[in-house]
Amino acid sequence: MKLIVGLGNPGKEYENTRHNVGFSVIEYYCQKNNITNPKKKFDGIYYEESYNGEKVIFLKPQSFINLSGGVVKKFIDFFKIDLNDVLIINDDLDMPVGKIKLRPTGTSGGHNGLKDIERNLNTKDYKRLKIGISNDKNINTRDYVLGKLSNEEQEKLDISKSEAIKIIDDFITGTDFTTLMSKYNRK
Repeated sequence: MKLIVGLGNPGKEYENTRHNVGFSVIEYYCQKNNITNPKKKFDGIYYEESYNGEKVIFLKPQSFINLSGGVVKKFIDFFKIDLNDVLIINDDLDMPVGKIKLRPTGTSGGHNGLKDIERNLNTKDYKRLKIGISNDKNINTRDYVLGKLSNEEQEKLDISKSEAIKIIDDFITGTDFTTLMSKYNRK
């Protein structure tokens, strides 16, 4: 069983914000693959799909992004998902808008959602799909990540979401993560 988690904040006021890139990737993937009928459990909205007999869960935690770890942990424990089969999709301030980077482990990089996941899972060793949102040092970080995407940013992120679909498909089919990083991480 695989668990694909997109990080974001629930509520209309957070739609199309930089911090909700993870949510938008999950929504885009499910839309493109006609995965419907979301369910609710453990403060999360999730979709279930089966690929070649293996169940895959697509999760959008509905706690605020800074408290995502508790929701992720409940899903891992309830469905007995191996940590190697979990992929977290998050925004990254330290990369240009739209840049994608896969990481097998690492620090939170200051991302409070990742900090909470690390705290709840008691490890930094989980796979991430990071999507760049850039950073404007002239704007308070909180205001920046909760700010709406410009048209230009949205266009770049739309290209990234198309790439993310391919990454998720390869992850689901069991492609080795080192191979995925070689294939998708570009300078």
